[in-house]
Amino acid sequence: MKRTPARITTRAMAWWWGLCLSWAALQGCAGTRPWEREDLARRGMQVEPDPQTAALDQHVYEYREGASGGYSAHSGSGCGCN
Repeated sequence: MKRTPARITTRAMAWWWGLCLSWAALQGCAGTRPWEREDLARRGMQVEPDPQTAALDQHVYEYREGASGGYSAHSGSGCGCN
């Protein structure tokens, strides 16, 4: 009886890709030493580098739209009575 080469099953292929993706995701996990945290805490590294400017921009947007809320823990009704 002649033996044919084994085919890679879908399940085995999914397992292999899952393993590769898990390995790639774990490569992004890196420790930070205490003296490196100073660089990461700079204003330019923040999500919102200037909170006052962001608050002013949000206020102008709310004024133009006539509504507020929906973007933070405090939500208003849009009538200005929040």
